[in-house]
Amino acid sequence: MKATTLFGVLLVLAVGTGCTRDDDAMGPAQKAGKAVDEASDKVADGLRAPLEKADEAAEQAREKAEQAGRQLAERTEAAREKIVDATEEAGRGLEKATGKVGEKVEEAGEKIQEAAR
Repeated sequence: MKATTLFGVLLVLAVGTGCTRDDDAMGPAQKAGKAVDEASDKVADGLRAPLEKADEAAEQAREKAEQAGRQLAERTEAAREKIVDATEEAGRGLEKATGKVGEKVEEAGEKIQEAAR
């Protein structure tokens, strides 16, 4: 019983002498924790702007790459169309040349037949 009474007296003294919890009166561990939290916030704030700039630069690079891809596709299509046109023109030229060669061969054949008579 003496232990219980002694504990009670100590408890009353502790409460009466100012061992109450005051939010402004932090202990060393709490102060260190607060300092670490504040330092972390400062580091995070310091990194936020460069990360945002990096994100913006990446977005601009992506947009430029997409634009370059579109331009390349357009140029490729234009080149393909020119090749098709040139191939068709060459085909027409070949047909014309083949027709003329055929005419010349016919003329030569006729001259050979006349000379043979």
